Amino acid sequence: MNLTHIPLSEIREDALLRDRAALDPTALHELTLSIFTDGLHQPIEVWPLNHPTETHRYGLITGLRRLTAFRALQSWPNPDRFATSPAFVLPVTDLPHAMATMVAENEIRAPITPWEKGALLVECVRSEIFPTLDAAVDALYPALTRQRRNRLRSLALVAEECEGLFTTPETLTVQQMERLASALRGGLAPVIAQILAENRGATPQTQWTALLPTLREALDPEIDEPNHPTRPRRLLHLTNGEGLTLRRERLKSGWALVFTGPEARKGGLMDDVMDMVERMLGKRG
Repeated sequence: MNLTHIPLSEIREDALLRDRAALDPTALHELTLSIFTDGLHQPIEVWPLNHPTETHRYGLITGLRRLTAFRALQSWPNPDRFATSPAFVLPVTDLPHAMATMVAENEIRAPITPWEKGALLVECVRSEIFPTLDAAVDALYPALTRQRRNRLRSLALVAEECEGLFTTPETLTVQQMERLASALRGGLAPVIAQILAENRGATPQTQWTALLPTLREALDPEIDEPNHPTRPRRLLHLTNGEGLTLRRERLKSGWALVFTGPEARKGGLMDDVMDMVERMLGKRG
């Protein structure tokens, strides 16, 4: 690898998904001060973009904190000193190895959230750095046991299926994501998406509480008609009128039907539903 100095403006730090969603501001300030005082001891690593633009020629592989510190130094005294960054330019064929190195280094420095691990694996496959999820898991986490690598596959499943649905997915624990993965494998993805849509922007606790009845059903499914190909029905979208969505929800004492959508706000809807149920099942009590 040849060491070169690259203008900061030519480097895209988001060309590759990072495995850490946020940087510690205190640690970043300390690094910035250290670089200002003593210079950069470890160059960043980049690769030449396959499709460079007028402004960006390189994508960042490792060194996000260092590059961020260099950008911060543009507002410090003598900014010209930090207009370029020392960098190693890696060929594209070295990207999988570089990704594995980045993951290994960051695992040592600070814990990565379960969601970030899953999202990184998904993005590696989308970006064609690795051909399959299994290849990504094996390359980035080769030292883990089979059980822990299976857990990573669960994290990746949740990160892919629930992308953009949780308010703060980084707060999800490993146990929560494994429960979600079980439910997703059980065919409950549409119901989970509907519940999270109903609670979009809510607090993490509110979203999780709303999911719990469905997750309990995934662990102890109620099969009403085992030989019926369309049973059980968990979600129903009605397109007539202004739209109405019905989903069933498991309760300790039975079941509930949850109505959502603009049509559900009409005051007489529940009366109409109760009248219909009364006609179907007969007057009770």
